[in-house]
Amino acid sequence: MQSLVHPREKLYFALSLVISLLAYLALIISVVGIVYIIIFVVVAFIAHGLFIGAIRGNGIRVSDKQFPEVYRLAQQIAEQMEISPVPAIYVLQSGGLLNAFATKFIGRNFVVIYSDVLELAWEKGESAVAYVISHEFAHIKRRHLTWRWLLYPAMLIPFLGAAYSRACEYTCDRIAAYYQPVGAAAGLLVFAAGKKLYHFVDPEEFINQAETERGFWVWFAEVLSTHPNLPKRLRALQKAEHFQRPSPQTFNVTT
Repeated sequence: MQSLVHPREKLYFALSLVISLLAYLALIISVVGIVYIIIFVVVAFIAHGLFIGAIRGNGIRVSDKQFPEVYRLAQQIAEQMEISPVPAIYVLQSGGLLNAFATKFIGRNFVVIYSDVLELAWEKGESAVAYVISHEFAHIKRRHLTWRWLLYPAMLIPFLGAAYSRACEYTCDRIAAYYQPVGAAAGLLVFAAGKKLYHFVDPEEFINQAETERGFWVWFAEVLSTHPNLPKRLRALQKAEHFQRPSPQTFNVTT
């Protein structure tokens, strides 16, 4: 697992940890600072609790009776990655948005998959779904969700917090591709082209966009983002020895 960790994650983690500990130390030595910490913890706890409550109250909990195929797939992935217990998975309708994320609350891990991503399993994209689940499980395996609470002061620093988050995404891409090499490319391309058109995207040409689509605003948008640009993520995976390059399908045009 350590060999799959992106070098920048280690660098930004160490820098963020030092900055955050110094910030906490500065707050602790003052009575006012301690009050601020207590207020922040209480507010953050309540806000996150409400967020988790909304997910559990409205999402569909994946189980052996609800989306059993996904449930068994998640169990297999968790066993491969030595994650126990298996994180609770919820499916949410998202109005067409394609996304998935992991979160944690009071020691429990949760993974949320937007419904359009899950539809891939019914569009013969099981490997892509497996990659998405593995990516989110990798966040849990690496304890990114736990560390971010401690690193919160550094996350507020412009560019540093986003840089650390992007490095974590690279790490989780590498881990997910290690366990799901077949679905790695599709798992990323689906976020670019959608759950149907991703079949027709040429991965090599999309990777080339990392070089052809450049400029200040492309760079600036990425440094402010918590996720690397998709062509760069795919290019990074292309260099991995376990990455399998898919061939794009072609449109069947009839007149």
